[in-house]
This record gives sequence, structure tokens and C-alpha cells, in this order.
Amino acid sequence: MSRSMIQWLERQAAVRDRRGLVRRPLPRAADEQFIDLASNDYLGLAADPRVAEAAAAAASLWGAGATSSRLVGGTTRLHLDLEEELALLAGMEMALVFSSGYLANIGVITALGGPGTLIIADEHCHASMIDGFRLSRSRTESFTHNSVEDAGRLLAGRSEPRALIAVESLYSVLGDEAPLAALLALAEDHDAVLLIDEAHSLGVIGTGDFQGRGAVAGTFLAGHPNVVVTATLSKALGSQGGAVLGSALLREHLLNRARSFIFDTGLAPASAAAALAAVRIIRDEPWRAESVRSNAAALAAGLGPALAARGAVVEQTAADRAAVEQTAGAVQSIAMPSAASALAAAEAARTAGVRIGCFRPPSVPDGISRLRLTARATLTHEEIEDSCAVLRGILEELP
Repeated sequence: MSRSMIQWLERQAAVRDRRGLVRRPLPRAADEQFIDLASNDYLGLAADPRVAEAAAAAASLWGAGATSSRLVGGTTRLHLDLEEELALLAGMEMALVFSSGYLANIGVITALGGPGTLIIADEHCHASMIDGFRLSRSRTESFTHNSVEDAGRLLAGRSEPRALIAVESLYSVLGDEAPLAALLALAEDHDAVLLIDEAHSLGVIGTGDFQGRGAVAGTFLAGHPNVVVTATLSKALGSQGGAVLGSALLREHLLNRARSFIFDTGLAPASAAAALAAVRIIRDEPWRAESVRSNAAALAAGLGPALAARGAVVEQTAADRAAVEQTAGAVQSIAMPSAASALAAAEAARTAGVRIGCFRPPSVPDGISRLRLTARATLTHEEIEDSCAVLRGILEELP
């Protein structure tokens, strides 16, 4: 490596260290005894025997990998079955499976983008969407988080013939909901596509007969010609991969234009089989979605006294307070005074046997370092009580 590059890397490392932003992977053991409030395994399906056995059977039959891109020889019957059942679960016409949710977002945004498409995006959109915007060559503008009025202002003056509104149904850090009904009305008024990332809502939210099917299924958004949905298979579904859901015309377009699909090796058959098993469990066991939400409420209630005591120390927006009190999904977000205090709190919790998320810039959309707690359907009452006791003690000792 060149001397100038080495010097630049050393300066970058020094800046990260000074700001408390150093990141390192923390390996976990298969038999670890932590209470898990950090993972995205919302329904506890990653270790479910039915999901694991489906993956093992597929690996035994098809081998460890897809062997090539989906358009060459990497498509199996498992991929097609998964796409069909995902579409049915979410209430969309068709689905196309990618190797990750990140690639699904990049694929659909770049395939629909270009100089003739204006993209307006919520300022809290995930990094995978932001990278898609950058690669799309579209003019991209961000609007104030969850502000339909600001989004409308950006659309009103557009010169491009096409437009795309990009949002998440449940946001990954604060855990708050997007105003999807109002955004769809805006999309209809301006002949725009509403792209909804369901990464943190699929498997978790939904009402009535649509428990766990996400924010779109069972509503007027499902199958709407102006709506496109993306999802990940690596969170509530406990597997790996991603998907774009929409019309048959969109699927055909992606097959021919989405570079992150065309030029990528297909999703491993074992991952497709695991996700397919998880889709069927979500369909057949709606209690899991109800349980994850009730456990999230229990976590919020258990931490309430400690958070109230810190209200004068940490300034929080109304959105922050709503996230702490209760969100629609699994995520609880706690604003912290600094990156260093967030890291210290997460490490103290880990030492006490509770794994929690520590989000610091640039992973937080508003620049405020946070602890993020994610509920799971399989948490026990005792685990919730124990973790709340640990976290209350840590939060109460913060300056």
C-alpha cells in the first residue's frame, strides 16, 4: 500500500478513536447465555428447528451455494416457491428474491432511477437506500422525517417525468412508523411510485388476519399500482436474503435491469429454504407477531422509571420520547449523551449478560448516539425483568 494511503488510514483511525466511533465485530458463541436484545431475530426463528432443518435439507440436496447468477443456473424451485409465498404473505402480485436486503434496495432503486426520475427520500432512510440513490444517477432530495408536507413541496416543483418516494414502514433506529396512507395519497396526486422498505415490519406488525405480514398487507396499499415493497429475509424470517415485491411488469423489468440481481450469485438454496419455512410459520403462527409487540411494550414499561429520571439530562425530541414509551414494532430507542456513554452502557450490559445495540454516528440518522433494544417473540417474562433491572442500574449511574 502506498505511503500516502497508509498515512491517510492512520489519520482516519485516530479520528475514530478520538470520537469514540471505533467499531469491531463481537463474536458470539453458539451456546452463549446472553439475553439477546440486540439482534433482529424478532420472531426467534433463526434457531427454530423447522427453519434450521429446512436449510440443512436444502444444503444436502442442492449444495452449499447457488453456483451462479439466477439468470444463468442459480434458480431452483425453492427460489420460485419462496417468491410466490412471499408475495402472497405481503399481499403483492409478484416478488423477486435477491441475495440480501441491501442488494434488493439497490437493485430496485437503480432499475427505476435515472436522469428521468426524481427521488425524494425520508431523511431517515437506510444506508442501502441511500447507496441506491447515489448509484441511480437520479436527482435526489431528502425531506424532513415523516413530513408529508415537505415531501409534497419537493414533488410540486419537479421537472422529471417520473418520481419515486422512498420510505421505511418502520424505521430501524427510532422504531417509528411512516405515514403510509398520506404518502400514498401524495404519490397518487403526483403520479409517483411509493417505495416502502418493510425490513423491520415484515413478521412484526399487521392486524386481524394479517398479523405479522407487515404494514402493507391487508390494507389498500397491498397490490396498489403506485406501491413497491422491499423486504429482508434476515430479520424476522431468521434467514438471509432480500426481496422486491410489486407487479409482474416490475419483476420482468428487474430481471433485465437490476444489476445487483443480474450480476450477483443467486441466494443460497439453504437460505431460500429457511426463509420459505419462516414465511409459512409467520402465516400459521400469528401469535409470534403479537408476542414480539407485547414484549416490546414490557421492555418500555420496565425501563420507564430510569428513563424518566434521565429526562432532564438528555434532551429528547418528541419522536425520541414516543420511541422510548412504545413503538409499533420491536425497536425501543434510548438517546444517550454521547457516543462514549452509549458504548460504555452497551459494554456494561454485555458484562452483565444482556446484549443490546449501540448505535453511533454515522449509523444514527439524527446524529444522536443511542442504545437500541429489540424485542423478540421468544423472550420470557423473567428475561425481560432481568434485562430491565440491569439496564435501569446502568442508566441510573450515567452522569
